[in-house]
Amino acid sequence: MRKGFRAPSTGGFHRPAPWRRLSLRGALAAILLCGCAAPASALSDALPRYEAGPQEEPAVPRIPLPDAMSIPGNPEGAAPAEGDEPPGNLTRPDTSLGKELPEIIYDVERLPEPVRRMRRLIIEACRSGDIEKLRPLLGSGAQATQLSFGGPVEDPVAYLRDVSGDELGHEILAILLEVMEAGFVHLDPGTDHELYVWPYFFAIPLDELTDRQRVELFTLVTAGDYEDMKSFGAYIFYRSAITPDGQWQFFIAGD
Repeated sequence: MRKGFRAPSTGGFHRPAPWRRLSLRGALAAILLCGCAAPASALSDALPRYEAGPQEEPAVPRIPLPDAMSIPGNPEGAAPAEGDEPPGNLTRPDTSLGKELPEIIYDVERLPEPVRRMRRLIIEACRSGDIEKLRPLLGSGAQATQLSFGGPVEDPVAYLRDVSGDELGHEILAILLEVMEAGFVHLDPGTDHELYVWPYFFAIPLDELTDRQRVELFTLVTAGDYEDMKSFGAYIFYRSAITPDGQWQFFIAGD
């Protein structure tokens, strides 16, 4: 955990100056809104509530709370027809009760070589302090790394620098570094949806974390954020995934 990275505030501990424009919880809304910045005192507050009726020329569309959000392939938010199964979204956590939990892995030698190589390149780019070094890793077109639930971004590096909260993008590099150095999970092996996902909290119910695992979680989020995410039902801070062939699939926050 980086010293001085958090400062006390009402309702928990929050990141200092770089997150005055975009608090840790506000970052989740900003990822969804592609740059909308408004201070938030709670994770649930960071996701604007649905408001019926016309809005006065909003700068960006408002996003309802998760239980009312549109599902992929159903942008109007209409309820699926009877018998239809909502399509899955690999970027969203699935910690259903009763589901067999994946193994938590720390040994990077267990990663396939293409995955290990991409992880190493991401970490090297983060440690360099130069956010432009992520550009060749982020891909383009159909192979572009997903950074936002709002669809492809025009310039991925500019987007990451914008949500970072500091002009050089150092904070987002630090977060990405912490994510990629955490334990991970191997999901859906042998299927078309096979992924290696960091951090492992993505696939583990927060109520089932051990004391040691909660300490690991707090290197990424604060105690206040943890309580908010427990109320939400899942870890929804930044997570990252790489496919078995070494494609950086997503780096995203929110739900």
